[in-house]
Amino acid sequence: MIRSLRAGAALAAILALSAPGFAIPAQAWAIGLPHLPKISLPGSDKGPGPVFQKLPPGEWPQAKSDVKADPDIRFGSLPNGMRYAIKRQAAPPGQAAIRLRFDAGSLMETDAQQGLAHFLEHMAFNGSKNVPEGEMVKILERHGLAFGADTNASTNFDETIYKLDLPKTDDDTVDTSLKLLREAAGELTIAQAAVDRERGVVLSEERASDSPGYEVYKARLGFELPGQRMPTREPIGKVDVIQKAPAGQIADFYHHYYRPDRAVLVAVGDFDPVAMEAKIKARFGDWKAVGPAGLDPDLGRVAQRKTAAKVVVEPSTALNMQVTWVRPPDLRQDTLAKRRSDMILQLGFNVLNRRLGALSRGSQPPFLAAGAFQADQGHSAEVTTLAVNAPADGWRTALAALDQEQRRLVKYGVRQDELDREIAEERASAQAAVAGAATRRPAQIADEIIGSLGDQEVVTSPAQDLAVFEQVVKGLKADQVSDVMREAFTGQGPLLFVSTPKPISGDENAVLAEYASAQKMAVAAPTAPHEVVWPYASFGEPGKVAETKEVTDLDTVFVRFENGVRLTIKPTKFRDDEVLVRVNVGDGLQDLPKDRQSLAWFGNTLIEGGFKQIDSEDTERVLASKVYGARFGVGEDAFVLSGGTRTADLPTQLQVLAAYVADPGWRAEAFKRQQTAGKTVHDQMEGTDGGVMSRELSGLLHNGDRRFTFPSRDDISKAQFADFQAQVAPHLAKDPIEVVVVGDITVDKAIEAVSRTFGALPARSPAKPVPAAQKAIAFPAANTAPLLLTHKGRADQSIGYVAWPTNDLWANPQQALDNDILGEVMGLRLIDELRENQGVTYSPSVSYSHSLTWTGWGYLSASVEVPPAKLDGFFRDVQKIAADLRTKDVTQDELDRAKKPRIDRLEKSQVTNQYWLSELSGAQADPRKLDFIRHIVPGTQSVTAADVKRAANLVLKTDKAFKLEVEPLKVAQAQGLGATPANP
Repeated sequence: MIRSLRAGAALAAILALSAPGFAIPAQAWAIGLPHLPKISLPGSDKGPGPVFQKLPPGEWPQAKSDVKADPDIRFGSLPNGMRYAIKRQAAPPGQAAIRLRFDAGSLMETDAQQGLAHFLEHMAFNGSKNVPEGEMVKILERHGLAFGADTNASTNFDETIYKLDLPKTDDDTVDTSLKLLREAAGELTIAQAAVDRERGVVLSEERASDSPGYEVYKARLGFELPGQRMPTREPIGKVDVIQKAPAGQIADFYHHYYRPDRAVLVAVGDFDPVAMEAKIKARFGDWKAVGPAGLDPDLGRVAQRKTAAKVVVEPSTALNMQVTWVRPPDLRQDTLAKRRSDMILQLGFNVLNRRLGALSRGSQPPFLAAGAFQADQGHSAEVTTLAVNAPADGWRTALAALDQEQRRLVKYGVRQDELDREIAEERASAQAAVAGAATRRPAQIADEIIGSLGDQEVVTSPAQDLAVFEQVVKGLKADQVSDVMREAFTGQGPLLFVSTPKPISGDENAVLAEYASAQKMAVAAPTAPHEVVWPYASFGEPGKVAETKEVTDLDTVFVRFENGVRLTIKPTKFRDDEVLVRVNVGDGLQDLPKDRQSLAWFGNTLIEGGFKQIDSEDTERVLASKVYGARFGVGEDAFVLSGGTRTADLPTQLQVLAAYVADPGWRAEAFKRQQTAGKTVHDQMEGTDGGVMSRELSGLLHNGDRRFTFPSRDDISKAQFADFQAQVAPHLAKDPIEVVVVGDITVDKAIEAVSRTFGALPARSPAKPVPAAQKAIAFPAANTAPLLLTHKGRADQSIGYVAWPTNDLWANPQQALDNDILGEVMGLRLIDELRENQGVTYSPSVSYSHSLTWTGWGYLSASVEVPPAKLDGFFRDVQKIAADLRTKDVTQDELDRAKKPRIDRLEKSQVTNQYWLSELSGAQADPRKLDFIRHIVPGTQSVTAADVKRAANLVLKTDKAFKLEVEPLKVAQAQGLGATPANP
């Protein structure tokens, strides 16, 4: 189905700028929040709201729609009302994704049940009629499914979803997966003792999911949805309910809402659909509802409101502002007419977002980022929202600019050239989706089907979507889009919500006055763009190949051009019409000084700066019909440019990346924008324990080496664009270049495209050995008492962390693999002890790394989120587990549960283009990488219990452990503890 991501992408950019350069480690969150276009939610009046008419049990939406369903999906239902959708997707071979969705979420909870829909999701893994408590996850691990990565679940306002990603589709794995989902559907025991053991785990998730940003989100929800149900039913629920609710309350929700007529099972993968249908019927056909059915809630009615404002002061957030118009929800069923109106509307918002993006890139931008979208909010209301991120002192300028662009669009509409550009870009995206349809991943397809269920959309194929799109845009005029966009800015409000790190003088009255003043300013018609052409179609005479070498067993070809540029090509059929490109220049962080703060944090400014002959805005316009990407980062062993494209657009992709190497624009505006956004990044990070940990950990593990430390407030404020340019430009201009091309491309076409771009550049300097001192990094010294860092968030949020040094990969590759399995076993032990036995945390984790770049550097670590009072217990438990691993052999079952998911993850990754793009980088210069690619799976398979024990004795030494804890500042002060200064 066509679901444009531009609105979500625009808002994602805004949120990303709240913490530029700050990457939060991925976590398997079990609490669902609205998708990005649903961040703002509207207000309401008293009285019953409009009702979304749900389909009769067992019926699919195509039964009453003129939209035809994807013919390759087998839709069906059982006599008990449960529906299912099955699709064979043979690429990659032997993989599958199974999803079980219940039309049941936090909105269905009573006051006494707030949080129990999510608590029930946890209990699905904690005992059923035929599976003892604690065994479900272990059973899946024995079949190669890793907890979190392949086995997961989520609870949202209106749904609960269970997810299994199968590494194999043999009968045993499929039958076991269906059996466990059937147990969750109707056979849970929900024993009181099991509930009591799980409370701490759920409370840990509540702590981990809470943050200043989340508190702002809840305030915005309450402001925009007064009197409606949604703000009163956050999926995580109420702490006192989680702490005290008896098992019977959870069982009551279970029987009311986990019923066949509320369930849909989706199976996508490399299997026979007929056989899968038979398995589903056999497994779920006897499922019967227990007791009376639960009722759907009244969501409330949209409130009658005039322009209103709310200001929320939260020191640990950036300034974000939203202007929202609210209307009753659009409850129309999915039809061709609705799809037409939605597509036209989206094209209009694409134009508006393009205008807002151009403003943010200007020489004097009025804001850091802005976006606009229209969305249905959970069948409660329909909203149109303008969202902006700006400096804390710049809210007036940002609000005025936002208002100007909105009124400019309403008054003058969109231009035909703007519309044509957006049509070209959407067409290119839709065509790429069609070309790659046969090799989409099962999980992607399964999630798309699941995503269609809440709004009762007909599931269609990429080819069907493209056909509808072409029908809609044929002869489409700008006036038609303009009329639709004018209707979008109607309804209750507008409602102005401002979250700010510091108070606004005058509060809401000041915001309303500023908005009224802005609306009095006249708006001018948009100016037509100047004509541009792409100036980098040619880089001169194509380069000549000097040497070619085949690596037959890895289906890889090495090429060297006469100018010294190296090219590595791996043709694949993993994803149809997908080609990934990576360009490695020089030696990356190894080229930078160890004692000066790296400016790699500003890396994106190279891309935003465009080229000397054409800026980023004009580049996007002139290449609107092309599919390409451009990213830049400073890697450990190279300055890296990368992008993804379709097969036909590989020449354009390489032209773009070559232009960044040969003729970058070096525009200071992008640097200043990033620098301005960075003024509040430390405040944001200090608002949570995870933020402080993410900021400090890399620098600590690299013993203070400034190439790895996060820039301080002073570093950010005093950074100079000229210094960033000086760190990067000389290397782009002269250093050796390696181009890696992986995907749906032939060797000859890749060579030809590279010969006309990188191969045509002037000769590069020969590679020089990196001085040993630049490659040497120390691991932090062991400590008896943990290093203490503090955060300014909740008093019950803290993190414990311990790490042991290992070695670099090349010191002993097999030992590195032994250490990896040691880490997997320790992870299982931590989950068993801290989550299952003690119930004190949601997600204890273990990480391990063996550097391919830094001599002697590697580590294995364990970490946990617990209340501060539990930290000492964590360190004792880790010490006990480490001692046990040093002195006793692991059981065969434990070894299998550690190895099988690890091996299956490796094998799954090896049928992706991303894996080979990464692993083949640098392989021409260092053939050891090829040997390790060949060795990693058999080497992991060969690890024995004795190897794990030997690794534990080598690594898990008490006198080598570096310990760290992040505690709330107030708790540390109350205990008379002083935090170690880390990164002011």
